[in-house]
Amino acid sequence: MRLSSPPSVDPRRTPHDALAGASSAGRPQPATRAGRALAAVRDRVGPYVVLTKPRVIELLLVTTVPTMFLAEGGFPPLGLALATLVGGAGAAGAANTLNQYLDRDIDQVMHRTKRRPVVTGRISPRAALTFGLVLGAVSLLWLWFAVNPASALLTAAAIAIYVVGYTMILKRRTPQNIVWGGAAGCMPVVIGWSAMTGGISWAAVLLFGVVFFWTPPHYWPLSMKFRQDYAAAGVPMLPVVASDTRVAREMIGYTLAMIACSLLLVPVAGMTWVYGIVAAALGGWFLWSCTSLLRRARSAQRGPLRAMTVFHASITYLTLLSVAICVDVFLPL
Repeated sequence: MRLSSPPSVDPRRTPHDALAGASSAGRPQPATRAGRALAAVRDRVGPYVVLTKPRVIELLLVTTVPTMFLAEGGFPPLGLALATLVGGAGAAGAANTLNQYLDRDIDQVMHRTKRRPVVTGRISPRAALTFGLVLGAVSLLWLWFAVNPASALLTAAAIAIYVVGYTMILKRRTPQNIVWGGAAGCMPVVIGWSAMTGGISWAAVLLFGVVFFWTPPHYWPLSMKFRQDYAAAGVPMLPVVASDTRVAREMIGYTLAMIACSLLLVPVAGMTWVYGIVAAALGGWFLWSCTSLLRRARSAQRGPLRAMTVFHASITYLTLLSVAICVDVFLPL
């Protein structure tokens, strides 16, 4: 919906600016100099925080923490763990910022992304590019000196996969974009492992596999909800170019592979039977969510598709599996 401005308003103002003005007019303004300064800082810094996609960073860190617990066999050294999380969050924020810089043309077409700072003009493309490059460089240097070179190199690879592999090459060219480009989101587990051990083991590879096979059934339901947005922007996400039935079938296939990787952790990483039962139960529950989506896709008489139910279930699955890994490390079984 377009918001029209009265003649006295600068026509160059964006809808975001208009809404922000209306919002600020309706709330008390800071009375003190300190309050006004704080509000100015918030208005200046806030859009840059949005550029980093904090919710995505939060999900990435959910997989990093249990990896460090498992690699260490208990509580990881606090300083090293915090250094890894800070560097990883900064690197992920840099990659997300560069993604929004490169995708600004399609972001303005899609309803879901048209409020992003570069699209609304809150941040210029040049400022976004500079911020992303500087944040990425600082994060890599931080990881190199505060953690270890292996973690820094793996993080650089993750940024390259997401920015170059996914955003610049795959996203606009193939329906398999999120499958291979999603490998960037799997890198935190190997980064967390290398931070604790200085290398990579088969357990880390299996954790990578869990997140890799989890990504399509996590992201495709969101693409189902916003398929018109992706179609208008010319992005060939699988739900745009394939039927819901095919998408749901592929989601089930990836989910089965994800469950297999999670269960293989029991013999490979020495997990207990408690983790095995929890992993099997969580995997079975998420598989049921995907098969329910397939049944609804096959028959419209079963009601709405409810794809976002599967999306939210995927987040719950990964979070609870991560908790199970952390807890299992301390079980005397």
